[in-house]
Amino acid sequence: MPVFTSTLFSGLTRGLSRSTGIGIALVGGLCAVSGHAAEPLVLHHARMLDLTDEKSTAVTDATIVVADGQIVFAGPSGESPAIAGAREIDATGLTALPGFADMHVHVWDEAELGAYLAHGITTVRNMSGMPFHLDLQQRIESGTLDGPRLLTSGPILNSQGANAQINHQLVETANDARAAVAAQASAGYTRIKVYSNLRREAYEAALAEARKHKMAVAGHTPEGFRAEGVPFEKPFAIAFEEILDDRFETIEHVESILWHGLAENRDEALAKALAERIAGSGTPVTPTLVAHHNLLRMARSQGAFAKRPGTETLNPLTQQTETAYIETWSKQDPARHEAKDAWLGHFTQLLDQAGVTLVTGSDAGIFSNIPGQSLIDEFALMTRGGMSPMRVLRASSTNAAKVLGEKERSGCMRAGCRADIVLLACDPSEAIGCTRHVRGVVAKGRWYDRPALDALLAAAARPDIERTARNLMAGMAAQGSPLDPAALGL
Repeated sequence: MPVFTSTLFSGLTRGLSRSTGIGIALVGGLCAVSGHAAEPLVLHHARMLDLTDEKSTAVTDATIVVADGQIVFAGPSGESPAIAGAREIDATGLTALPGFADMHVHVWDEAELGAYLAHGITTVRNMSGMPFHLDLQQRIESGTLDGPRLLTSGPILNSQGANAQINHQLVETANDARAAVAAQASAGYTRIKVYSNLRREAYEAALAEARKHKMAVAGHTPEGFRAEGVPFEKPFAIAFEEILDDRFETIEHVESILWHGLAENRDEALAKALAERIAGSGTPVTPTLVAHHNLLRMARSQGAFAKRPGTETLNPLTQQTETAYIETWSKQDPARHEAKDAWLGHFTQLLDQAGVTLVTGSDAGIFSNIPGQSLIDEFALMTRGGMSPMRVLRASSTNAAKVLGEKERSGCMRAGCRADIVLLACDPSEAIGCTRHVRGVVAKGRWYDRPALDALLAAAARPDIERTARNLMAGMAAQGSPLDPAALGL
């Protein structure tokens, strides 16, 4: 069976140390967050990649003009309109392309949002929502908080079973599910996340209620009640194939497809046939290869991986709940997991070759998956599996826009597109490792130079732990499963 990485909240009944954090510092070249529209911006002499057409050629000397959060011109230098009062940026030697999208993250405190921007990520989709995420969403969009555009599901919908977690909103009946989805819609969530243990009645009711409220549906494919012997001796209560006509926004994790769709059978012919059926259904997939790969890296390093640079941006409160899981994987024999790790990358290539719409996601914020950095690791794993750098870049821009219903409005470098841009020191279409060399970011028209991004990254390592605890308490209460404040040291 798949090893899903989050044991989140399993340890919240233990005492937690109190700590005080600070908010995001505004230093260096960082534009002030005042709530006012960003100043017009002109990027001169960039090498520009527009990924909307796979056959598009780069503009080797481009000017990009930004105003009111949108690109108003992107083309050869010398042809751009004059913009009075614009901030002028010399982008000579840099490659400009759409900002990256991380379509599977877990945000626990507003401080960590800067870590995503610092890695060129201008859109994130949070996959375990609470009320504070809706507040962050509004503050980012209004320009009063620095961060990538934040999309969020509501609380995870699940039923009791092997993968149920304390932060899930458990629904056992159709009535439970309808009420939960209606409440999420009323609160302002625009998508629901479903999980693997959902019973058939609850899942079908949640799906119908989501459609009623025009909410997108994403997540693990529900299996129904997992009886003894499933799936090796008995079939899943809900077959994977049944999900393929349910119009998921995305199915999450190729690891979960291996489990639910192939019952852990890595047969090449079966995998290719399944990839063709997923493609035929039009269902997009978020592979999250890095989630399994980081388990393997923990085992290879006997736990040292948990202390690598960047882990300081993982939220200390929620990391306490991961301690036992990290310890378990630190003791695993990596040889037992190497072949599966490689196969998941290969299967991702099979999905791409079959025509499945792939988007990029990292599962950042849980286990030891570092915000921002983990998506760049995901890019490398996708290319290791056989995808070209250009295909990976499209998955993180054009494909994400398509999945979100924003084709030609985001993930593009043309007039009328949202001004979310990353500037790199090299050409990522030639070597995906170039995505580790971010020199500047434009997020909804706001310019962040490297010193500004470094300041955001440093601030991400200083979350406000008490704020985190309050937000989690409020979130759990809102979904009907309140925690004892004393357990959080409040």
